[in-house]
Amino acid sequence: MNIGIIGSGTMGSGIAQVAATSGYKVKLFDTNQAALDKARVALEKILARLVEKGRIVTSEKDRIQANISYVETLKDLSDSNLTIEAIVENLEIKKNLFSELESYVSDACIIASNTSSLSIASIASSLQKPERCIGIHFFNPAPLMKLVEVVPAIQTSQEVLETSVKIIKDWKKTVAVAKDTPGFIVNRVARPFYGEALRIYEEGIASFETIDSAMKNIGGFRMGPFELMDFIGNDVNYTVTETVFTAFYFDPRYKPAFTQKRFAEAGYLGRKSGKGYYDYDKNGHLIQRDSVIQPENEEPLKQLIFNRILVMLINEAADALFLNIASAEDIDNAMTKGVNYPKGLLAWADEKGMDWCVSKMDELYNEYHEDRYRCSPLLRKMNNENKTFF
Repeated sequence: MNIGIIGSGTMGSGIAQVAATSGYKVKLFDTNQAALDKARVALEKILARLVEKGRIVTSEKDRIQANISYVETLKDLSDSNLTIEAIVENLEIKKNLFSELESYVSDACIIASNTSSLSIASIASSLQKPERCIGIHFFNPAPLMKLVEVVPAIQTSQEVLETSVKIIKDWKKTVAVAKDTPGFIVNRVARPFYGEALRIYEEGIASFETIDSAMKNIGGFRMGPFELMDFIGNDVNYTVTETVFTAFYFDPRYKPAFTQKRFAEAGYLGRKSGKGYYDYDKNGHLIQRDSVIQPENEEPLKQLIFNRILVMLINEAADALFLNIASAEDIDNAMTKGVNYPKGLLAWADEKGMDWCVSKMDELYNEYHEDRYRCSPLLRKMNNENKTFF
């Protein structure tokens, strides 16, 4: 089977590596020859490192490289059975690309987008055969992250969905099938991890350090919200939040924070700029601050912070299930394998108990009387019926 990848940046190159490793013939397309050369050199370094570490042998490295060819014209993808674009997140540019691509490939070719937030239905509308279009969303870095969200548009045929899922599973990835709604699963369900942390800071309840410490030490998350926003980039993370907020008709659950907006406007983008919520050296390593005076009741405070952010995450996951965005299994797989959460949020809800989830959400709503803190109807229903997710 022949695979066409459009865009030779980090994501496109990573997807090409994944497909080629699984024995598929891949053509990596980019209009920029310098970008293609850079991708070829980067892959050589990655594979050489894997050989050094004993992960693969030299013959395997050569086999993977031989499976990838680098092309400069879209017409070169004419023999593809599946094409995946991984270019700039701009709807019009993607639609124009797909419209041109369709004129070169066969009627049976699946045309997929790696978009993380744009409407697949809108992208599919650019095609003469929109039933061939689907979302196949990898996470960065593609070779390492196990999750792939597969997102059928309302136009997508069942055959295209089934074939796409089969191919991605053949690439040794975990597939989560998601409805074509803003943020799909991960970028929707993860919003409170950032948004509620920012809200807690803006209320003056705790510092960046204390909030991050609560989520890592009590929750078992690998990175705290502010560390992670610095890692992603405050400009990128803010834009995703703003996009989801707008796409959901300004639902207050996804409301962006002025703190993050101001940090982005100031150029405090995180690791890549040397300054964000924390300071970093030229190699992107955290510069330790002078010891911060901790409040006397730090542990109860950290527990309060963790409970508040966790229940907001659980509530979002439950609402995604309530609205049939994905199955319970796919939602939990998405969060553990897509963003490395220590547990699936719905499994966490079972562990905490529906009564705990509902009472914590109601406490927040009774305190603030904001629609942001409305409890998911599914959590309330399951609590009333004494049910669990698993």
